[in-house]
Amino acid sequence: MSVEPPASDSPERLVGADRVLAVLLELAEHPTAVSLDELAQRLASPKPTIHRALTALRRAGLADQSERGRYVLGDEFIRLALRHHEARPDTVRIAPVLRALTERFGETAHYAVLDGTDVVYRAKEDPDGGAVRLTSMVGGRNPAYRTAVGKLLLAQTVGSESDLRRMLGAGPSTPLPARTPQTITTVPALWAELQKTRARGFAVDDQENEPGVNCVAVPVHPAGESRVAGAVSVSALAFRLPLGELVERVPEIVEIVGAAR
Repeated sequence: MSVEPPASDSPERLVGADRVLAVLLELAEHPTAVSLDELAQRLASPKPTIHRALTALRRAGLADQSERGRYVLGDEFIRLALRHHEARPDTVRIAPVLRALTERFGETAHYAVLDGTDVVYRAKEDPDGGAVRLTSMVGGRNPAYRTAVGKLLLAQTVGSESDLRRMLGAGPSTPLPARTPQTITTVPALWAELQKTRARGFAVDDQENEPGVNCVAVPVHPAGESRVAGAVSVSALAFRLPLGELVERVPEIVEIVGAAR
């Protein structure tokens, strides 16, 4: 006797779920709201299909519709995302570290993990008062090769220059895109920097991702483990805390991060 698969496993349901998720992800790109026509155009789907997905999201509180008929992410989605983020073990553990670093240095502190060839910022602490705030955001991404946190994590992950080249998809004569005049743009130079990073135990960003901003990063180990789970950085305005002075204070950073084990 043949047995029909559950309805939730049928191809039609999977396609429908994919459409709903696609609409949810697209809504996240439009914080000032987006119309049904725009969503249908961007997702290359019929308006009735997009409208059904929006209806399902609105029933769950994951999308809202304004009086002008435009759509945004719902407050329930934001509440769930924030509650989940704040309750994650790494966030709970690292938040006091970032606050301590910000208080000690008066500069921005980040916690990031590696995702493919990018770093993803899991947590960020800005200094109080009138200090300049950086454009980075929790959940934001940057190419790993041009950030201190990224180079720290790449140094722990990549075993050879050829592996690094394959990972970045860079050919022998293909430079890496430069964000600033200081960005390292060749795989051999980046590999040499990763070797230095691994040997000294911390990474530096000499205004390679943002002009006028330098950074040092140190590893974060899970409690009781030697593996590297992520990286913590202090990002400072170069005129206020030059890279040389920041490097001299790496032992302070390591001490504060180590206290979270």
